[in-house]
Amino acid sequence: MTYEEALAFLDTHSNYDVTGRITSPTLDRMRQLMSAMGDPQLAFPVIHVTGTNGKGSTTQMITRLLMAHGLTVGTYTSPHLERINERITRNCEPISDEDFAEQIAAVADLETLTGVRPTYFESVTAAAYRWLADVAVDVAVIEVGLLGRWDATNVCDAQVAVVTNIGIDHTEYAGPTTRHIAIEKSGIIKPGSAVIIGEPDPDLASVFATAGGAAALLRGEDFDVVENNLALGGRMVDLRTPTTVYPDVFVPLHGRHQGDNAVVALTAVETFFAAPLPGDLVAEGFAEVLMPGRFEVLGHQPLVIIDGAHNSAGADTCASVFFEDFDPAGQRILVVGCLKGRDPRDMLGALRADEYDVVITCLAPSSRGLPASELTAAAKAMGCEEVLEIEDLHRAIDRALTLAEYDDAVVITGSLYVVGSARPYLRKVL
Repeated sequence: MTYEEALAFLDTHSNYDVTGRITSPTLDRMRQLMSAMGDPQLAFPVIHVTGTNGKGSTTQMITRLLMAHGLTVGTYTSPHLERINERITRNCEPISDEDFAEQIAAVADLETLTGVRPTYFESVTAAAYRWLADVAVDVAVIEVGLLGRWDATNVCDAQVAVVTNIGIDHTEYAGPTTRHIAIEKSGIIKPGSAVIIGEPDPDLASVFATAGGAAALLRGEDFDVVENNLALGGRMVDLRTPTTVYPDVFVPLHGRHQGDNAVVALTAVETFFAAPLPGDLVAEGFAEVLMPGRFEVLGHQPLVIIDGAHNSAGADTCASVFFEDFDPAGQRILVVGCLKGRDPRDMLGALRADEYDVVITCLAPSSRGLPASELTAAAKAMGCEEVLEIEDLHRAIDRALTLAEYDDAVVITGSLYVVGSARPYLRKVL
């Protein structure tokens, strides 16, 4: 099987990213596939990460801290921005096209032998676990794809289970309250798991603390951010873990929330080692963190920012970082496209679209993209000063860059599909 054939094989399988639907959530297919493979997901210790927002950043921070200690670290994340290989990495290096094709071919063979037809995400997850076992990682950091209990990644047995935070999202499968969502996410906790709870709400935190793990550490009690200050290119934070206070840690990511993610990640790695971490390795690990597409600055004069905010909580964070940490002197231009299933009024309200000088609505490049006309109507209804409707994302970006002058700022957001398409295009035109 070639790489192209592997991608074509995956495209014949049910894909939530395309349909937005999951029927009859179950782990049965994954368990059968993993058993047929010899349970590769049990070949290495796992740090399993769930949460409504911040999973990606926290996963990358944990990975870099483990790497700073000399471990070979496998990481599985989703979705990808530009290429599917990004999802499966060894020491932050994506799986090669050849290895990816080999692993998908193995999944295809097992589908024929067992009669089990996995979904797109299940196929990629099975391939990831098999490859991480093949390359003999010392530890794997696994990001949950959707909620937790029935997520394909949840065939692992996590030594450390991490919860970043809980917000309203994916209410078609859990809800209607945040407590319901917390219960679904708590499904990643196993009897031997140490649980790191970043959610500050005590009612929600109690869901995870009582979910049957071996031990639980709570933000605000066992660990917390002591100081969180704006710094050039990121944040300067003092972090308190159950064992140590780590002062003056530089986190090269934008936004106060990244301090919260950092202390969760640091506590998770301390718990994994069952020991405090040397300060120089903490500094080294955080200094190497990169998060493409998460409030990423791609251009200056004018300032050009992309952010993968795809729900109201993420949009609120994006707005806070932009208006509080950047606050450009010139005009503010917003390019926004969302997926169906998102309330455009909620998304635009969270983005504070009415505080922009120009709002350009577009269609997110996905079969689930929300028509730009619906975003336009919502933007006008909330009183946005100037609203332009340009269906094609790249043309919308061109218009924004044409309008932007030296002191202006362009923010492109609303969906990871928007960011995934905008990022390579901006690299060409900026």
